[in-house]
Amino acid sequence: MPEDIKSSGKLVVGVNIPYAPNEFKDESGKIVGFDVDLMNAIASTLGLTAEYRESDFAKIIPSIQGGTFNVGMSSFTDTKEREQTVDFVTYFSAGTQWAQRPGSGIDPNNACGKKVAVQATTYQETDELPAKSKACTDAGNPAIEIIPFDGQDAATNAVVLGQADAMSADSPVTAYAIKQSAGKLETAGEIFDAAPYGWPVAKGSPLAQSLQQALEHLIENGEYEKIATDWGVEAGMIDKPVINGAIS
Repeated sequence: MPEDIKSSGKLVVGVNIPYAPNEFKDESGKIVGFDVDLMNAIASTLGLTAEYRESDFAKIIPSIQGGTFNVGMSSFTDTKEREQTVDFVTYFSAGTQWAQRPGSGIDPNNACGKKVAVQATTYQETDELPAKSKACTDAGNPAIEIIPFDGQDAATNAVVLGQADAMSADSPVTAYAIKQSAGKLETAGEIFDAAPYGWPVAKGSPLAQSLQQALEHLIENGEYEKIATDWGVEAGMIDKPVINGAIS
């Protein structure tokens, strides 16, 4: 553990809001979520208190490099490109997951002609669905009708109300939407394109080992599973945290 962090008694965490269920604000304005509960447990295991500081997503890694934040916590995918500038401790596996109204029989791999709701500017809107739709039209089938919404709640609601056949989002987002829907939604197909989420820390910082060991402890004592299950995201739990576990 770096001496300056140990002596300060706090772990300064850079976070970008909102991204439910991982990090968002409740009605009172408090930052809550799966990531938050897990980071609080990690800090507590290390004898520290987590202090959250809001930031633009794009500024979190530079702020870690500059020493303003000790660690980032914003559903960061651990990528080989990001590992050039910071070290990551993996804590979760997330991919893309579709949801539908129960019994709709939607197949994410064969959704030609279907209406699919997404949150605007997400990977699902910019990459996943355009590629799938192009495959449809290239084969002479009708395109996928991609329906973007400003927020995930609106995209979810469109499926519940029957304005869209399905929705596509990051797997923890979809899992949480299904949990919140009280039976009005279910998964469609499996999670695909899974990749690790990680906590970024300064390159070469011993904090990486401290976070890794703390998470190993929480996995062993069952606390990690309890936190994940509370938020409905247990499908993304990992068995073993690693430092710099990018797969691409």
